[in-house]
Amino acid sequence: MNDVNIPGVVEIKTATISKKMVWAGRIISGIMTLFMLLDGVMKLIKPEPVVKGTMQVGFPESTIVGIGIVLLIGTVLYLIPRTAVLGAILLTGYLGGAIASQVRVSAVRFNIVFPFIFGMLVWLGLFLRDWRVRDLIPLRS
Repeated sequence: MNDVNIPGVVEIKTATISKKMVWAGRIISGIMTLFMLLDGVMKLIKPEPVVKGTMQVGFPESTIVGIGIVLLIGTVLYLIPRTAVLGAILLTGYLGGAIASQVRVSAVRFNIVFPFIFGMLVWLGLFLRDWRVRDLIPLRS
């Protein structure tokens, strides 16, 4: 059969998606979301360990609430299917900032690797649950 391009006609992609893959993505995304929501809310509440930890990496206490708001916005966008990619991009930026902050103060390796792993899990969860992301990042065997 010949492929014919007809102006004004959009090809709709129908791919079979494994339910196990989608559920794995939802579970990974859910775990990441819960962690990010907890982290964001803790920044709004500002308990002593959060204030101390933030100041140890060089940020003044006055920035904690703003950082928490940015994190919560990115997380909420990540939860909404239509804006999930934008949310993942914002969370990646947030986590990149966390990595940079830890590197700047010569933190232990775990503090540097932890946000990197979280960033990878944010994208893995989205990759598994959204065919559009799989089309953007075509991993082939």
